[in-house]
Parts: sequence; structure tokens; C-alpha cells
Amino acid sequence: MRAKKDMGSPGRAIKPVKKVSAETQAADALRESIVSGRLPPGARLTEIKLSEQLEVSRATVRAALHQLAQEGLIIQVPYTGWTVMTLTSVDAWELHTLRSSLEALAARLVAQRAAGSAEEARAVKERLDKALKALATACSGGRVHDMAEADFALHKAIIDLSGHGRLAEQYRQVEQQVRIYIASSDSLVPHPEQIVAQHQPIVDAIVRGDAPAAAELSVEHNTEQGEILVAFLRDQEARASA
Repeated sequence: MRAKKDMGSPGRAIKPVKKVSAETQAADALRESIVSGRLPPGARLTEIKLSEQLEVSRATVRAALHQLAQEGLIIQVPYTGWTVMTLTSVDAWELHTLRSSLEALAARLVAQRAAGSAEEARAVKERLDKALKALATACSGGRVHDMAEADFALHKAIIDLSGHGRLAEQYRQVEQQVRIYIASSDSLVPHPEQIVAQHQPIVDAIVRGDAPAAAELSVEHNTEQGEILVAFLRDQEARASA
């Protein structure tokens, strides 16, 4: 009798189907449009038009808009409707100072993890090397959106590797705004390869298990780039009000 071919475990071969609500799908579509810039800052959003574009009910759109408002990506204007957030100099200052604290702690914790067992060190190095390589690839392509997404992914990897649940939860509350912040910041860097150079020392310090240096370099990176963005936005605001 011919042996039956082993097809392997279905659980490993095929990913399970995830049921996603219409509200979640609508929120995901709108979020990506905002972060990518297809829906520009200050753009007015109407439930009727979005309902037609997304082919869902107005109630579904309304639920999605409320979700994005909680994430800080859109603002509900009384008696007017909804508008896409515009990153102000105050927003940029608050985000870079908050990131500085959260990401410095994460960098310190991951470096301490890397300084532990050889297995932990290898896991940290593999994850961060992969994220840094993805950032370098995106920078070589020159598209700001791709660079910003890879930039964010590297920082998110450090947060995830920290193993600090409450830290990750706090970061999750602002991470969509951080994506927009990073895109705005990276657009001001004259040469894309400089973005990789900004992150290389942080990754190196983490991988070698130097916790104090990892935290300090993370603070320096966030502060330096944050101040550049804040100054740029203040200048834009002053020009607009003149």
C-alpha cells in the first residue's frame, strides 16, 4: 500500500482566519490613509462621504472615527465634524519629551537583557539587526513614508524587547501619533542615510549590553531630532500667523 503523504500539521501550515469587525477594518483603512499622508493634516472628514468611499454604514464610520480620535489622529470639532490632526510645535515637544523617557527606559531594559545569557543576547541582536537592515533598505529607496515606517518599527522593536508590559501599554496609547511625528521628523533629514547613522549607536549599545549608554543615546537622539522638528514647526506657525 502506498504511504499517505504527510501534509504536516494544519495549525502550522495555515494561519487561522481572524474575524475582524467592519468598525476595525474602517478604522484601519482611515488610520493608514492618515499616517501615509493620503488624508493630509487638517483635512475635513464627513461621515456621509466616508461611508460611501468605504462602503459601510454611517454608524460604522462613526465608531471608527471615535477610535481614531482616542488615538489622537483626528479631532472632533463641535457642530462641524471631524478633521485630521495637524502636528503643532507643542505636539512635537510633548511627543519627543515623552518618547525620550519611554524609549530610554526600554533601551536600558533591552541592553540589560542582552547582557544576560548568550541566548538572550542573540535574540536581541537578531531582532534589532533585522529592524536596522529594514531601515537601511527603506532609506536607500528614498520614500519618506517607507523610511518613517521602518524608523518607527525599529523603535517599536526596542519597546517590545523590553518585556515591560506597562511601558508597552503607555507607548501604545501614543504610537499612532508617533508614526506621524517620525514621518515629519524624517522629512527634514537632508540625506536618508543619516537616519540609519542616528540609530546605529543606540542599537550597538543595546547589543553590547551597555545599559547606561543605550539609555543616554536614546535620550540624545530623541532630544536632538525633536528640537529640530519643534523649531521647524514654530517657524511654520509664525509664518502662518504673520
